[in-house]
Amino acid sequence: MTGAPAPIRFGYGTNGLTDLRLDDALALLADLGYEGVGLTLDHMHLDPLAPELAARTGRVARRLAQLGLGVTVETGARYVLDPRRKHGPSLLDPDPEGRAARADLLVTAVRVAADLGAHAVHCFSGVTPEATRADTAWQRLTEAMTPVIGAAATAGVPLAVEPEPGHLLSTLADFHHLRRALGDPAPLGLTLDIGHCQCLEPAPPADCVREAAPWLRHVQIEDMRRGVHEHLPFGEGEIDFPPVLDALAATGYEGLTVVELPRHSHAGPDLAERSIRFLRAAESRASDRHAAPAGGERC
Repeated sequence: MTGAPAPIRFGYGTNGLTDLRLDDALALLADLGYEGVGLTLDHMHLDPLAPELAARTGRVARRLAQLGLGVTVETGARYVLDPRRKHGPSLLDPDPEGRAARADLLVTAVRVAADLGAHAVHCFSGVTPEATRADTAWQRLTEAMTPVIGAAATAGVPLAVEPEPGHLLSTLADFHHLRRALGDPAPLGLTLDIGHCQCLEPAPPADCVREAAPWLRHVQIEDMRRGVHEHLPFGEGEIDFPPVLDALAATGYEGLTVVELPRHSHAGPDLAERSIRFLRAAESRASDRHAAPAGGERC
Protein backbone atom coordinates (compact mmCIF):
# COMPACT_ATOMS: atom_id res chain seq x y z
CA MET A 1 0.00 0.00 0.00
CA THR A 2 1.00 3.63 -0.28
CA GLY A 3 0.85 6.13 2.52
CA ALA A 4 -0.15 5.71 6.13
CA PRO A 5 -3.59 4.50 7.24
CA ALA A 6 -6.31 7.10 7.70
CA PRO A 7 -6.76 8.64 11.18
CA ILE A 8 -9.08 6.81 13.54
CA ARG A 9 -12.27 8.53 14.74
CA PHE A 10 -12.06 8.47 18.52
CA GLY A 11 -15.06 8.89 20.80
CA TYR A 12 -15.72 8.68 24.53
CA GLY A 13 -18.51 6.82 26.28
CA THR A 14 -21.09 8.77 28.27
CA ASN A 15 -21.13 5.88 30.76
CA GLY A 16 -17.79 7.32 31.88
CA LEU A 17 -19.23 10.84 32.23
CA THR A 18 -22.33 10.18 34.31
CA ASP A 19 -21.58 13.03 36.73
CA LEU A 20 -22.00 15.52 33.88
CA ARG A 21 -25.19 16.70 32.21
CA LEU A 22 -25.35 15.29 28.71
CA ASP A 23 -25.00 18.68 27.02
CA ASP A 24 -21.94 19.46 29.16
CA ALA A 25 -20.44 16.05 28.37
CA LEU A 26 -20.90 16.54 24.63
CA ALA A 27 -19.37 20.02 24.73
CA LEU A 28 -16.40 18.69 26.71
CA LEU A 29 -15.71 15.95 24.18
CA ALA A 30 -15.91 18.34 21.25
CA ASP A 31 -13.55 20.77 22.99
CA LEU A 32 -11.05 17.97 23.65
CA GLY A 33 -10.99 16.98 19.99
CA TYR A 34 -13.05 13.81 20.05
CA GLU A 35 -14.97 13.10 16.88
CA GLY A 36 -17.83 11.23 18.46
CA VAL A 37 -19.57 9.82 21.49
CA GLY A 38 -20.76 6.42 22.65
CA LEU A 39 -24.17 7.44 24.02
CA THR A 40 -25.50 5.03 26.65
CA LEU A 41 -29.29 5.25 26.94
CA ASP A 42 -29.83 5.71 30.66
CA HIS A 43 -31.79 7.81 33.14
CA MET A 44 -29.07 10.42 33.67
CA HIS A 45 -28.65 11.26 29.98
CA LEU A 46 -31.07 10.15 27.26
CA ASP A 47 -33.61 8.03 29.17
CA PRO A 48 -35.22 5.55 26.76
CA LEU A 49 -38.21 4.98 29.07
CA ALA A 50 -39.14 8.56 29.97
CA PRO A 51 -41.87 10.52 28.16
CA GLU A 52 -41.30 12.50 24.95
CA LEU A 53 -38.36 10.38 23.81
CA ALA A 54 -38.64 11.48 20.19
CA ALA A 55 -38.53 15.17 21.11
CA ARG A 56 -35.62 14.68 23.48
CA THR A 57 -33.78 12.62 20.86
CA GLY A 58 -34.31 15.39 18.33
CA ARG A 59 -32.69 17.92 20.66
CA VAL A 60 -29.68 15.64 21.16
CA ALA A 61 -29.39 15.10 17.40
CA ARG A 62 -29.30 18.85 16.82
CA ARG A 63 -26.65 19.32 19.52
CA LEU A 64 -24.49 16.55 18.04
CA ALA A 65 -24.73 18.22 14.65
CA GLN A 66 -23.79 21.61 16.10
CA LEU A 67 -20.70 20.10 17.72
CA GLY A 68 -19.75 17.93 14.75
CA LEU A 69 -19.88 14.72 16.78
CA GLY A 70 -20.70 11.28 15.43
CA VAL A 71 -22.54 8.85 17.68
CA THR A 72 -22.98 5.19 18.51
CA VAL A 73 -25.94 4.16 20.68
CA GLU A 74 -24.89 1.91 23.55
CA THR A 75 -27.28 -0.19 25.64
CA GLY A 76 -25.14 -1.17 28.62
CA ALA A 77 -26.99 0.83 31.28
CA ARG A 78 -26.86 -1.23 34.46
CA TYR A 79 -30.32 -0.66 35.96
CA VAL A 80 -32.39 0.96 33.25
CA LEU A 81 -34.97 -1.87 33.20
CA ASP A 82 -34.69 -3.32 36.70
CA PRO A 83 -33.53 -1.20 39.66
CA ARG A 84 -32.50 -4.32 41.59
CA ARG A 85 -30.73 -6.48 39.00
CA LYS A 86 -27.65 -5.31 37.11
CA HIS A 87 -28.32 -5.62 33.36
CA GLY A 88 -31.58 -7.38 34.12
CA PRO A 89 -33.66 -8.68 32.57
CA SER A 90 -31.41 -9.94 29.79
CA LEU A 91 -32.08 -11.61 26.46
CA LEU A 92 -31.52 -14.90 28.31
CA ASP A 93 -33.98 -14.29 31.14
CA PRO A 94 -36.02 -17.37 32.18
CA ASP A 95 -39.15 -15.22 32.04
CA PRO A 96 -40.35 -14.67 28.46
CA GLU A 97 -41.71 -11.27 29.48
CA GLY A 98 -38.25 -10.31 30.77
CA ARG A 99 -36.63 -11.31 27.49
CA ALA A 100 -39.28 -9.36 25.60
CA ALA A 101 -38.64 -6.27 27.75
CA ARG A 102 -34.94 -6.35 26.87
CA ALA A 103 -35.68 -6.91 23.19
CA ASP A 104 -38.16 -4.01 23.25
CA LEU A 105 -35.48 -1.78 24.77
CA LEU A 106 -33.10 -2.72 21.94
CA VAL A 107 -35.78 -1.98 19.35
CA THR A 108 -36.23 1.42 20.99
CA ALA A 109 -32.47 1.92 20.84
CA VAL A 110 -32.52 1.18 17.11
CA ARG A 111 -35.19 3.84 16.59
CA VAL A 112 -33.23 6.36 18.65
CA ALA A 113 -30.10 5.52 16.66
CA ALA A 114 -31.91 6.12 13.40
CA ASP A 115 -33.14 9.51 14.63
CA LEU A 116 -29.63 10.44 15.79
CA GLY A 117 -27.95 9.28 12.60
CA ALA A 118 -25.88 6.82 14.65
CA HIS A 119 -23.55 4.43 12.88
CA ALA A 120 -24.52 1.41 15.05
CA VAL A 121 -26.42 0.12 18.07
CA HIS A 122 -24.38 -1.84 20.59
CA CYS A 123 -25.82 -4.77 22.57
CA PHE A 124 -24.78 -7.96 24.40
CA SER A 125 -26.20 -11.35 25.32
CA GLY A 126 -26.24 -11.30 29.11
CA VAL A 127 -25.07 -13.89 31.64
CA THR A 128 -26.48 -17.40 31.37
CA PRO A 129 -28.99 -17.81 34.23
CA GLU A 130 -28.25 -20.39 36.88
CA ALA A 131 -29.31 -23.97 36.03
CA THR A 132 -29.86 -23.06 32.36
CA ARG A 133 -28.47 -25.40 29.69
CA ALA A 134 -26.22 -23.84 27.08
CA ASP A 135 -28.44 -24.95 24.21
CA THR A 136 -31.48 -23.42 25.94
CA ALA A 137 -29.61 -20.14 26.45
CA TRP A 138 -28.58 -19.99 22.80
CA GLN A 139 -32.14 -20.68 21.70
CA ARG A 140 -33.44 -17.87 23.89
CA LEU A 141 -30.82 -15.51 22.51
CA THR A 142 -31.54 -16.23 18.87
CA GLU A 143 -35.30 -15.92 19.39
CA ALA A 144 -34.99 -12.66 21.34
CA MET A 145 -32.60 -11.15 18.80
CA THR A 146 -34.84 -11.85 15.82
CA PRO A 147 -37.23 -8.86 16.21
CA VAL A 148 -34.29 -6.59 17.03
CA ILE A 149 -32.52 -7.59 13.83
CA GLY A 150 -35.75 -6.96 11.95
CA ALA A 151 -35.98 -3.47 13.41
CA ALA A 152 -32.34 -2.81 12.52
CA ALA A 153 -32.94 -3.91 8.95
CA THR A 154 -35.97 -1.62 8.65
CA ALA A 155 -34.13 1.34 10.16
CA GLY A 156 -30.94 0.75 8.21
CA VAL A 157 -28.86 0.81 11.40
CA PRO A 158 -26.33 -1.98 12.05
CA LEU A 159 -26.66 -3.97 15.25
CA ALA A 160 -23.27 -4.56 16.88
CA VAL A 161 -23.25 -7.36 19.45
CA GLU A 162 -20.40 -7.32 21.96
CA PRO A 163 -18.56 -10.38 23.28
CA GLU A 164 -18.50 -9.73 27.02
CA PRO A 165 -16.44 -11.72 29.56
CA GLY A 166 -18.72 -13.84 31.72
CA HIS A 167 -21.65 -13.67 29.29
CA LEU A 168 -23.04 -16.44 27.11
CA LEU A 169 -21.56 -14.64 24.12
CA SER A 170 -18.09 -13.90 25.45
CA THR A 171 -15.67 -14.46 22.55
CA LEU A 172 -15.30 -13.88 18.84
CA ALA A 173 -16.03 -17.56 18.31
CA ASP A 174 -19.33 -17.10 20.16
CA PHE A 175 -20.21 -14.18 17.89
CA HIS A 176 -19.76 -16.39 14.86
CA HIS A 177 -21.89 -19.09 16.51
CA LEU A 178 -24.74 -16.57 16.91
CA ARG A 179 -24.26 -15.20 13.41
CA ARG A 180 -24.57 -18.66 11.88
CA ALA A 181 -27.52 -19.60 14.11
CA LEU A 182 -29.40 -16.52 12.85
CA GLY A 183 -28.59 -17.23 9.22
CA ASP A 184 -25.92 -14.54 8.87
CA PRO A 185 -28.32 -11.56 8.70
CA ALA A 186 -26.90 -8.46 7.06
CA PRO A 187 -27.73 -6.05 9.93
CA LEU A 188 -25.83 -8.16 12.50
CA GLY A 189 -22.29 -6.98 13.14
CA LEU A 190 -19.76 -6.93 15.93
CA THR A 191 -18.70 -4.62 18.74
CA LEU A 192 -15.03 -5.36 19.41
CA ASP A 193 -13.78 -4.30 22.82
CA ILE A 194 -9.98 -4.15 22.66
CA GLY A 195 -9.62 -4.71 26.40
CA HIS A 196 -11.77 -7.82 26.24
CA CYS A 197 -9.46 -9.19 23.56
CA GLN A 198 -6.53 -8.76 25.94
CA CYS A 199 -8.56 -10.28 28.77
CA LEU A 200 -9.59 -13.59 27.24
CA GLU A 201 -9.08 -14.05 23.50
CA PRO A 202 -6.33 -16.53 22.54
CA ALA A 203 -4.92 -14.16 19.90
CA PRO A 204 -3.30 -10.76 20.59
CA PRO A 205 -5.63 -7.73 20.26
CA ALA A 206 -4.17 -6.63 16.92
CA ASP A 207 -4.85 -10.08 15.48
CA CYS A 208 -8.39 -9.93 16.87
CA VAL A 209 -8.93 -6.68 14.98
CA ARG A 210 -7.81 -8.27 11.72
CA GLU A 211 -9.96 -11.36 12.32
CA ALA A 212 -13.02 -9.26 13.17
CA ALA A 213 -12.64 -6.79 10.29
CA PRO A 214 -15.42 -8.06 7.99
CA TRP A 215 -18.03 -7.77 10.75
CA LEU A 216 -16.72 -4.73 12.60
CA ARG A 217 -19.44 -2.15 13.29
CA HIS A 218 -18.31 -0.62 16.59
CA VAL A 219 -15.10 -0.53 18.63
CA GLN A 220 -14.56 0.09 22.33
CA ILE A 221 -11.10 0.71 23.71
CA GLU A 222 -9.39 0.83 27.10
CA ASP A 223 -6.46 -0.87 28.80
CA MET A 224 -6.76 -4.27 30.47
CA ARG A 225 -4.73 -7.16 31.87
CA ARG A 226 -4.79 -10.77 30.80
CA GLY A 227 -7.44 -12.77 32.64
CA VAL A 228 -8.82 -9.79 34.60
CA HIS A 229 -12.00 -8.10 33.39
CA GLU A 230 -11.28 -4.62 34.69
CA HIS A 231 -11.47 -1.57 32.41
CA LEU A 232 -8.32 0.46 33.08
CA PRO A 233 -7.12 3.90 32.03
CA PHE A 234 -4.52 3.79 29.28
CA GLY A 235 -1.06 2.86 30.52
CA GLU A 236 -2.32 0.92 33.53
CA GLY A 237 -2.76 -2.40 31.74
CA GLU A 238 -0.77 -4.61 29.39
CA ILE A 239 -1.92 -3.64 25.89
CA ASP A 240 0.56 -2.40 23.29
CA PHE A 241 -1.67 0.10 21.49
CA PRO A 242 0.24 1.19 18.35
CA PRO A 243 -0.07 -2.26 16.70
CA VAL A 244 -3.77 -2.35 17.63
CA LEU A 245 -4.44 1.08 16.12
CA ASP A 246 -2.35 0.22 13.08
CA ALA A 247 -4.44 -2.92 12.51
CA LEU A 248 -7.66 -1.02 13.06
CA ALA A 249 -6.76 1.73 10.59
CA ALA A 250 -5.73 -0.88 8.02
CA THR A 251 -9.18 -2.51 8.07
CA GLY A 252 -10.82 0.59 6.61
CA TYR A 253 -13.25 0.70 9.55
CA GLU A 254 -15.09 4.05 9.45
CA GLY A 255 -17.07 3.95 12.69
CA LEU A 256 -16.13 5.31 16.09
CA THR A 257 -13.51 3.89 18.43
CA VAL A 258 -14.94 4.75 21.84
CA VAL A 259 -13.08 4.95 25.14
CA GLU A 260 -14.91 2.66 27.58
CA LEU A 261 -14.24 3.57 31.24
CA PRO A 262 -17.64 3.14 32.92
CA ARG A 263 -16.27 2.88 36.46
CA HIS A 264 -14.24 6.08 36.30
CA SER A 265 -16.97 8.68 35.98
CA HIS A 266 -15.80 10.44 39.14
CA ALA A 267 -12.71 11.49 37.15
CA GLY A 268 -14.38 11.59 33.76
CA PRO A 269 -13.28 15.00 32.45
CA ASP A 270 -9.65 14.43 33.43
CA LEU A 271 -9.60 10.90 31.99
CA ALA A 272 -11.24 12.06 28.78
CA GLU A 273 -8.44 14.57 28.30
CA ARG A 274 -5.70 12.10 29.19
CA SER A 275 -7.22 9.40 26.99
CA ILE A 276 -7.35 11.44 23.79
CA ARG A 277 -3.75 12.56 24.28
CA PHE A 278 -2.65 8.95 24.84
CA LEU A 279 -4.53 7.64 21.82
CA ARG A 280 -3.32 10.34 19.45
CA ALA A 281 0.27 9.69 20.59
CA ALA A 282 -0.17 5.95 20.08
CA GLU A 283 -1.71 6.60 16.67
CA SER A 284 1.28 8.77 15.76
CA ARG A 285 3.68 5.99 16.78
CA ALA A 286 1.68 3.56 14.65
CA SER A 287 1.91 5.95 11.68
CA ASP A 288 5.65 6.28 12.19
CA ARG A 289 5.96 2.58 11.45
CA HIS A 290 4.84 3.36 7.90
CA ALA A 291 7.29 6.22 7.36
CA ALA A 292 10.21 5.32 5.15
CA PRO A 293 13.81 6.41 5.79
CA ALA A 294 14.90 9.64 4.15
CA GLY A 295 14.90 9.24 0.37
CA GLY A 296 13.04 5.96 0.52
CA GLU A 297 9.52 4.92 -0.35
CA ARG A 298 6.60 4.61 2.01
CA CYS A 299 5.20 1.18 2.51
